[in-house]
Amino acid sequence: MTIPSPAAGGAPYPDETAPARTYQVRTFGCQMNVHDSERMSGMLEAAGYVRSEGELADVVVFNTCAVRENADNKLYGNLGILRPVKEANPGMQIAVGGCLAQKDRETILKKAPWVDAVFGTHNVGALPALLDRARHNDEAQLEILESLDVFPSTLPTKRDSVYSGWVSISVGCNNTCTFCIVPALRGKEKDRRPGDILAEIQALVDDGAIEVTLLGQNVNSYGVEFGDRQAFSKLLRACGEIPGLERVRFTSPHPAAFTDDVIDAMAETPNVMPQLHMPLQSGSDKVLREMKRSYRSTKFLGILDKVREKIPHAAISTDIIVGFPGETEEDFQATLDVVEKSRFATAFTFQYSKRPGTPAAELPDQLPKAVVQERFERLTALQDRIAAEENARQLGRRVEVMVTAQSGRKAGETHRLSGRAQDQRLVHFSVPAGAETPRPGDLVTVTITEAAAFHLVADPATADDYSLRRSRAGDAWDRSQADSCGAPAAGGAGSGSGGTSGVSLGMPSLPVRAR
Repeated sequence: MTIPSPAAGGAPYPDETAPARTYQVRTFGCQMNVHDSERMSGMLEAAGYVRSEGELADVVVFNTCAVRENADNKLYGNLGILRPVKEANPGMQIAVGGCLAQKDRETILKKAPWVDAVFGTHNVGALPALLDRARHNDEAQLEILESLDVFPSTLPTKRDSVYSGWVSISVGCNNTCTFCIVPALRGKEKDRRPGDILAEIQALVDDGAIEVTLLGQNVNSYGVEFGDRQAFSKLLRACGEIPGLERVRFTSPHPAAFTDDVIDAMAETPNVMPQLHMPLQSGSDKVLREMKRSYRSTKFLGILDKVREKIPHAAISTDIIVGFPGETEEDFQATLDVVEKSRFATAFTFQYSKRPGTPAAELPDQLPKAVVQERFERLTALQDRIAAEENARQLGRRVEVMVTAQSGRKAGETHRLSGRAQDQRLVHFSVPAGAETPRPGDLVTVTITEAAAFHLVADPATADDYSLRRSRAGDAWDRSQADSCGAPAAGGAGSGSGGTSGVSLGMPSLPVRAR
């Protein structure tokens, strides 16, 4: 609730006797954006805001992406939907942050003058102050910095999950891939000190988390800023020394900088999971040169061979761009050949689209949409077949699954719960009659009975085929549900305890391509 300012035409300001203002954070983009949204939620809650449990909130924050096709259309479409909502609810505020805000700046306020605050990737911490200023001054606030003012990990955080968490080890990127605008929007790589990273991981574990994912635009170049080329492998090994930390993942590495010491650390550190996301982008050496990806297909396949030699059951995923400017049928066939040889568990395939501000947008020989679409369909058909074949190889395997709060679309019909195997494959499983139902964060061991291209199924025939290990993470889930008063019962589907909503990922946190 708000009361009007006494100044004629002034903005409303909060009634101190009214309930706390509510917020929503709507996220588009990669895992880094999801993690930034956790920071935004944490700062808003530290400033006294409360997460909205309904569709309407006093403050709606869009954390945007500038990498994916039609990112701007998606943003302005959502802003257009909210315009009449805001007009009907005086005092409501809308803020736009993230990569698109860093790129478009004043354009956002010109196209959507009902937006109250625009902030960039380098000043996430300014959000509460910008909202306060906009409300006090009754005018939109724009603040875009060209470099970090505060490392994001020092900001308050409202975690999306109590059993699993993101931990940034670096921000920014020193590569110059011609299709990518990220370096221009997030700046040069900035590395955190190992002690700070490990302290954050320890704090997560102390709160009940048993899984962390290390984040960076190029995680395996970690250490470049302080001159230690083996800093990332050392960090992985150090994670192995943290009691209670059961699963460690990371994303995304760059093939050009992926070294044998990292493979050794993965293989020799028990809590580093047998899963790797290794972006290919193209199987054509000519296209890789045009992309300024400083590796070639032979090197890429060699990395996969080394990983599988040391970690035989590793599941490897990738990113591929179809239709890069100048890509010929021969180039595309080279990509199909590498995909066939790589046997990816899953692949995130994207049709190339011009991103303003990138060198590739100025290259000649931009391909017709119809050609790109046809190649995209051939690639996805190939990868779907490979994924189904690789998943079929899991039949009969006994796997440990960490239960998640999210269940499959057919959970109401099948009564199955869902979780992630150690190799990050999605597993839908049933609980045998008479067996104890797990909570999100608990671990179950089951045998795979069915396989599809994008998930596995485990339906234990008897209680003897099903093993439950209650975990500290499950205990943390119980505490979070008790604190939230009236959240879903343990073992059921529901949302996490975090403050973000409406997440639309471009890079995978869950490696499954939407059908």
